[in-house]
Amino acid sequence: MPEKYILALDQGTTSSRAILFNHAGHIISVAQKEFSQIYPQPGWVEHDAEEIWSSQYGVLAEVMARKGIRSSQIAAIGITNQRETTIVWDRRTGQPVYHAIVWQDRRTAAYCDQLKAEGLSGMIQQKTGLIIDAYFSATKLRWILDNVPGVRARALRGELAFGTVDSWLIWKLSAGKLHITDLSNASRTMLLNIHSCQWDEELLKLFDIPRELLPELKASSECYGTTGSIIAPSSDIPIAGIAGDQQAALFGQLCTQPGMVKNTYGTGCFMLMHTGGQAVASRNNLLTTIAWKINNQVEYALEGSIFIAGAIVQWLRDGMHLIRSSAEVEALAASVEGTGGVYIVPAFAGLGAPHWNQYARGSIFGMTRGTSNAHIARAALESIAYQTGDVLKAMEADSGISIRELRVDGGATANNLLMQFQSDLLGVPVVRPTVVETTALGAAYLAGLGVGYWTGLEDIAQQWKAEKRFDPAMAPGDVAAHVSGWQRAVRASIAWAEDK
Repeated sequence: MPEKYILALDQGTTSSRAILFNHAGHIISVAQKEFSQIYPQPGWVEHDAEEIWSSQYGVLAEVMARKGIRSSQIAAIGITNQRETTIVWDRRTGQPVYHAIVWQDRRTAAYCDQLKAEGLSGMIQQKTGLIIDAYFSATKLRWILDNVPGVRARALRGELAFGTVDSWLIWKLSAGKLHITDLSNASRTMLLNIHSCQWDEELLKLFDIPRELLPELKASSECYGTTGSIIAPSSDIPIAGIAGDQQAALFGQLCTQPGMVKNTYGTGCFMLMHTGGQAVASRNNLLTTIAWKINNQVEYALEGSIFIAGAIVQWLRDGMHLIRSSAEVEALAASVEGTGGVYIVPAFAGLGAPHWNQYARGSIFGMTRGTSNAHIARAALESIAYQTGDVLKAMEADSGISIRELRVDGGATANNLLMQFQSDLLGVPVVRPTVVETTALGAAYLAGLGVGYWTGLEDIAQQWKAEKRFDPAMAPGDVAAHVSGWQRAVRASIAWAEDK
């Protein structure tokens, strides 16, 4: 009998990917396709929802064709996606009424400032676990309703559907039979009460959003339906797993116990701490989010977002021309023993968690006549680790949990110098897994559990293996001196902005 596989669809901000996993959790085949980024005016970021679908469907077909795998060999499909991105489409024709408004889009920032001025921050954070920000879906959806001619009237007549990217893909995969989302994605809309796990009537009224638009709420792992004839007339493939990209990475890293933490090092950094069955309210500017719902059990996480991580290496390459390729940064940084007292605060887009200061700007401190390219490169790498340390301290303060290790994934984790410095700063092991495609793997695990391909968490727990472990080696006094210098630099970066 032919072997069966799990197909993970990983729909990201700049590309759509499809990855086939076998029962051992190993990657069998990968396909990826980039798609267009649309910038109608400064601060606005859009995608063509039809292009999102066509690129995702294209890699789905490609990944199977490469290995000659038939649809009957796919046990289930799992979906993970860029979060908060907002799409509205016609239920009858399937046509989007407007481009997808991407999570990065800032067009509703002034409306968010108005909500804060009205004193609504506390209520919204208590219900949703989120801070008021243009990042989330609710204000984007209201913008479409208020600014695209005829859309609000059509929504009130029940003709339209709203969804984040997971909902859109499942609608298309099921040929319009399924209009659903899971709780991990719903918790990023600013419309879900994360305690009752229901759409919140007070929030819908506040944002003036018709309930008729909303998808049905589902668990993150269950059989929702099938693909029908969209893939192959002879085979209905179950769709059985959904999670937003960062929650999927948390699950793919098998951070399934309270206090376990993962950090994804990409363009920015996203750190999540599993907090169990209780939603931990943040007093330190973190987000409280639903991690997933499995077997009728809802579990939560604290999340901290760092805006600039790997992007600072791109800046060294493209902006400063200190390196020709990103891979060169480690050797350059390693050519000196330290930064020579140099600190870089990479606040190119303000500072994210736990500072949330949109006015701070990128700054370099501590330079002397002896400062070299190598010192700048090393300070750039170290800035990623310092920011991660700030978020982790906030998480430990909020949760009352001291972490035992940090599980890491993302492109920058290939940099051993950075990973060692991260371990030194945190004083705990930093562990890099053998399978670094943890976002797609998390979606695959959720889908496989949903159809019994894997029988339970114990079935997959043994699959997580460390490729390399970095243990702290720096003296505590040296760590304290490094952190003190970083904190002075951050204060100076913020003060410079406030003094303007």
